[in-house]
Amino acid sequence: MYMVYANKNGELFDDRSLRAVGRTGRAVTEVDDREWIPLPEGATMVSLPGTRALGLDAAGKLKALPESAVAVGALLPQGYTRLLLPAYFKPIGTEPFPLFGYTAVGFKKGRFYVAATQSDDPRPWNPTQYKENEVHKKVQQMVLNHPDNRLYQHLQTCAVEYECVTSRNTFFGRLEGAIPVSPTCNAGCLGCISEQPDAAGFPSPQIRMTIRPTVEEMVDLMVTHLRAAGPKGVISFGQGCEGEPSLRGREIALAIRKTREQVTFGAININTNAGLTANIQQIVDAGLDLMRISTISALQDHYNAYYQPRGYTVTDVAASARYASERGVIVSLNYLVFPGISDQPQEIEAMIHFINQNGIKLVQLRNLNIDPDYYLERIPSRTEEPIGMLAMIEAFKQECKGLKIGSYTHTPDWYLI
Repeated sequence: MYMVYANKNGELFDDRSLRAVGRTGRAVTEVDDREWIPLPEGATMVSLPGTRALGLDAAGKLKALPESAVAVGALLPQGYTRLLLPAYFKPIGTEPFPLFGYTAVGFKKGRFYVAATQSDDPRPWNPTQYKENEVHKKVQQMVLNHPDNRLYQHLQTCAVEYECVTSRNTFFGRLEGAIPVSPTCNAGCLGCISEQPDAAGFPSPQIRMTIRPTVEEMVDLMVTHLRAAGPKGVISFGQGCEGEPSLRGREIALAIRKTREQVTFGAININTNAGLTANIQQIVDAGLDLMRISTISALQDHYNAYYQPRGYTVTDVAASARYASERGVIVSLNYLVFPGISDQPQEIEAMIHFINQNGIKLVQLRNLNIDPDYYLERIPSRTEEPIGMLAMIEAFKQECKGLKIGSYTHTPDWYLI
């Protein structure tokens, strides 16, 4: 597999004198043949600004290309899990990369390859399914039909400018739709995509919502989406353009009850950090169907370093998961994974314990969107050798009875397959 680089104009090249390499944590490694798959449809190739590309020469020595040869990574679509990061040389003082999940890339026989594995069906979340002219028409129509609902006005930006598939689903009335409700949060995540402090050195790719939708606005959107999407429809609190939805637990619970007075089919989901157990209990008791808990680790020191939680701990997260699962809610993890960290034995053991103790039915493997060096400098240092992402996935399958591995939220009937 040949290494890939870009010039300053963003044009891509392969160097046939050098073999492609990847990175796990801070370590650079050659990519095993089992870890390469063809570049998936919907993936995006990007250059890594301020870097120099790395490859292995015929003698097996690591070689850095000149400054004019910039390292390259791929951004994977939903349904694919990154196995290795891109390898590169980045001088001290280089600005952090934008908040995306960068994957190692190679080139062979006229095709690009990525160090990844398919963890779910990518088709429902393929960004190419929506045509821009159709999106604009649907957005305008929905905004006109709901002139007093600020949620549709807010989601207009998400659908048109950010090309968010979930928000586009909302305007098309299909699959999983979005209902963001909270402008505030009880965590200060290093990789938050909607709010970053100026000191971070990089901007958020999205602007966080500033409105606080009323219960009536929530119900209007929920009923509209579930009726249009039918039994396979899902409406989800907790989106990338907001803070923590459960901060509005009382209003969400009331909105769920009012919605179920009008629509009994389809699923209601919340994407949450689940730190506010009392609020989660209100939401569960109102009739929640699905809950996806965002996490990066079951170890408190690692969790705290990334999430910087305000007023809650991993113990509270576990209590929320357990309360929901014991009452029939299908609970999954939005597991932010990072090669070289998530696949360390201590991390795996703690996560398996968390899954088994708290009734987790699905682990959604999500590639952590962050500059690798920025992240590694801010989390606890471990001495354990990682076992590899594929081995981590296999450990979950072997040690967690009945657990499903995926990449996104599924409807309740999917768990019966």
